[in-house]
Amino acid sequence: MALIHLIYVSAASREYSDAELDDMLASSIRHNTPQGITGMLLYAGGNFIQVLEGEAAAVDETYDRITRDPRHHGLILIERSAIQEREFPQWQMGFRRLSQADIAAGPAFFPLLKNAFDTTANTITPGIARELLAQFVLQSA
Repeated sequence: MALIHLIYVSAASREYSDAELDDMLASSIRHNTPQGITGMLLYAGGNFIQVLEGEAAAVDETYDRITRDPRHHGLILIERSAIQEREFPQWQMGFRRLSQADIAAGPAFFPLLKNAFDTTANTITPGIARELLAQFVLQSA
């Protein structure tokens, strides 16, 4: 069973309410659980960053479905690579809404995210993306 992780950013088609984001998360969990997909989704300032991890075919199918979802656009694939083990095994999909205060209070690299991982800026490297997502695993532990 070859595992991969895939990280992307995207811009929301519009600002979503907390209730709408909760519905998106519930839908993701319903799909991800039977597919064996785990990961983390962050939302800030109308943009998303997400990591998906699992078997390559399942992750690729999920990402393909995500690329066709009209709730967001401007997807940028940051990284797709093989992994030895999951970083998010406890979550069918962890989720966090980030405020500017969260970004300001975070680690030293968080100020790079002041534009809320703006997809037009294309400034997030795979290393920064992995570290960003991992910080929320640590905060939730």
